[in-house]
Amino acid sequence: MALWPGKRLGLLLAGTLLAGFSTLPLFAQTETTAPLQAAPQQAPAADEVAPVADPGQPPADDAATSQSDLAAVEASMSLSQKRIDELKAEIAAMDGDSTKQNAALIAAAQRVKLAEIEVADVETRLSDLIVQELEVRGRLDGSNAEIANVLAALERISLNPPPALIVDPDDALGSARSAILIAAIVPQLRDKADQVTADLSKLTAIKAAALDEEATLQANHAVLEEEQLRIATLIAARKQGIGVRTAQLEAEQQQAIALAARASSLKELVDSLSAQVSSVSTAAAAADASIDPDQPVMTPQAIQLALADTARTEPAVPFGVAKGYLAMPANGVNVLDYGASDGYGGISHGISLVTRAEAQVVAPADGWVLYKGPYLNYGQIIILNTGQGYTALLAGLDTVTVDIGQFVQMGMPLGTMGSRTIGRTVTTNAGAAQPTLYIELRQDNKPVDPTGWWATPTQSG
Repeated sequence: MALWPGKRLGLLLAGTLLAGFSTLPLFAQTETTAPLQAAPQQAPAADEVAPVADPGQPPADDAATSQSDLAAVEASMSLSQKRIDELKAEIAAMDGDSTKQNAALIAAAQRVKLAEIEVADVETRLSDLIVQELEVRGRLDGSNAEIANVLAALERISLNPPPALIVDPDDALGSARSAILIAAIVPQLRDKADQVTADLSKLTAIKAAALDEEATLQANHAVLEEEQLRIATLIAARKQGIGVRTAQLEAEQQQAIALAARASSLKELVDSLSAQVSSVSTAAAAADASIDPDQPVMTPQAIQLALADTARTEPAVPFGVAKGYLAMPANGVNVLDYGASDGYGGISHGISLVTRAEAQVVAPADGWVLYKGPYLNYGQIIILNTGQGYTALLAGLDTVTVDIGQFVQMGMPLGTMGSRTIGRTVTTNAGAAQPTLYIELRQDNKPVDPTGWWATPTQSG
């Protein structure tokens, strides 16, 4: 039996839709390659105090610890053994050259920061594509229901069609009504078919864009893996080169640990550590004593040139001159400004950044490590003496890779964040699911508003 034109069009349209849906992959159900994250850590309660190292215990062997850390990093890598060996050979060729090692560390840290930014951007774009896909699928689901209703009407007409005029002229009215109905339905079906075709094309384009973004994401994760391995290898090589710690550094570390065990507040800890500087760290004390109010103003070019010297063993420029040039310690979103309510009845003396899991943390400025390790419920903290009576505090880290007494250059890796917020003092309204880095600057142990101290992307690049 011959099919009516309306039925033929409907069946053809239905077949096209079914074919389109059956061959199109479901992007929303595909898996995205992402690095494994460490299990969440339990943040200490408000009334709990995190343990600090026992001042009576001797420090662990740094070289052995760094080699163990390096082995753990290697085990977690998906890089080929050939590439791992190439990286080790590249670093071994530096043969203890601290200038080259410092330059390589800072360059690797910069590449990590750029890769982290790109990963965050790609993840945002992927989220947008998922939203677009769901919107298109919603429209297609609605089109299915409308087309089903129209096809049902056409099916009823085909089961009981009006007779042709040449057979029964008396039924001309019914034939005319059917013709009018078909004439009204067919253009609507054609428009709907065009809309469905456009949505199917858009869905295909979304899938292609998502696959491109996933490839970019995997490439950036590969960069992160390689640079993290390079950093771990460089740190291990540097500590191997240092060899046995000097008696002065041993004493400095023991005193810092003892001071941290006794201090009941950050202010008290910074006071104690700063007082220790003049008697223990000659270079740091000299940097503080070299404040000259009549010194000539340095040009931006002179500042950049001084900061580019990776052989330096003391701050490239006086800290006050470095305003506008400091490196932001980590990539993240500022969720708590200086002077804002800290949520515990006080005001924030620093800023808080929500970072991605296991984000890298770098030195915001040149300086000596006054303290590193756990303190109260701040998680792992690092306090830098940056000269001229200034200190920089970073809190909320998960791991720290520098040592007390060590001089670090701006942009050099200091450690990494964890997989969630550590410590109630750095918990923000972002919740405990995201790691939060607390950053504080002090001058003569008084909080300083860090606004305006950070370099622009063009300066820090």
